[in-house]
Amino acid sequence: MIPILLGVVFPPSTSASPFYDAAICKPPYTMESATALYEMAEKLAKPDTSMLTANVYVLPEELGRDGFKSRKVIFGGTMVGVLIEGLQSDALAARYHLTKERSTIFGTSAKGYARALPLDQQPQPDFGTVSIVARESAALPGQTLLACEFVSKADQQALEAYDKSRTP
Repeated sequence: MIPILLGVVFPPSTSASPFYDAAICKPPYTMESATALYEMAEKLAKPDTSMLTANVYVLPEELGRDGFKSRKVIFGGTMVGVLIEGLQSDALAARYHLTKERSTIFGTSAKGYARALPLDQQPQPDFGTVSIVARESAALPGQTLLACEFVSKADQQALEAYDKSRTP
């Protein structure tokens, strides 16, 4: 079977490529692209649903790139990503030109970096922002999340208010 994602055909030998591409926002996150990837992942593996807010799929082949290794795809909320082996947020930030996040995402991120896509690549700029993120967390021991995520304006405002309330 040849995977097709948003009109792009991927040869069978690179069936994991769309997942890594999606994690670095190629294409930028949309519900349509995330649904297509989710359906593809469902055909390749059964999800680990032990994380309350995300499904993790261990793929039969490695999907790492640029010196980063992974076989795990993660879907949660409005994000799609890969779980990179090791604590690699600093290296991912350097490779993908991410800057340190001001927030700890309600205390769930031990170290995080992000870069919003340029305005011309934002699928719905009036509703929120799509960014590439790299985060380390105690919830993901020995792994680093590399993901493309959409954060609504309302969620961003709530996060900023929370962070402001925790600053002395």
